[in-house]
Amino acid sequence: MAGLILASNSPRRKEILKQAGIDFEVFSVEQEEYSEQLEPEEFVKELAFKKAENAAREIEEKKKWEKEDKMILGADTIVVQDGKILGKPINDRDAFSMINSLQGKTHQVFTGVAVLILKNGRKESICFAEKTLVKVYPMDTEEIENYILTKESFDKAGGYAIQGRFGQYIEGIIGDYYNVVGFPLSRFYREMKQTGLLDNLMISC
Repeated sequence: MAGLILASNSPRRKEILKQAGIDFEVFSVEQEEYSEQLEPEEFVKELAFKKAENAAREIEEKKKWEKEDKMILGADTIVVQDGKILGKPINDRDAFSMINSLQGKTHQVFTGVAVLILKNGRKESICFAEKTLVKVYPMDTEEIENYILTKESFDKAGGYAIQGRFGQYIEGIIGDYYNVVGFPLSRFYREMKQTGLLDNLMISC
C-alpha cells in the first residue's frame, strides 16, 4: 500500500507527523463539516471521518492516485467546558469569552481521528477519539486580553495554543500533550500497530 494522505492543512498536525518521521502528503478540501452528535467523542469522530471522506471523494474525482491504494487521515479537535463544545473563536470577543470560561478550571480536549483505507477498490475505516484533561491557572482580565493580542487564539479550538504563549497558564494535564496540540500521536501509533498498518506509514529514519 502507498503512503499516508493528511486531509488537513493544520500546521500543528503536519509538524507532529514530521517529528515522528511519518511520510505523508497533504490533500485538504476546503469544506465545513457538521455533526449533530451530542457526545464529544462521537462529535469529533464524525467530523474527522467526514474530512477524510471528503478528501477521498475529491481525490477519486480528480483521479489523483491513479488506482494506487491509499490511507487518508482526517482529524478534528474540540475543547469542552461544562458540557459546552468550544470550537475556534470568530473574533476577539469570542476568544475572550472562551478563555475566561477556561481560566481557573479544568476542561477536556477531544481529538477525533479517522483513517480511511482505500485498497483493492474497497473502503475500510478506523475511527477513534482521545481525551486529555487540561487545568488552567486563574487569569485576570489583563492577562486574557494580552494573550489575545498575540493572535494565537485564532484557528485554535478553545482559543489557545498550549504549545505557544498560553503554556505559562497551564497548571497541568492528564493525558496526551500532543492530543491538546491537535493530534494524539501515541494513540495513532498504537492503532496503526494493532491493525497491522504501521509498516505502511513508511516511517523515516
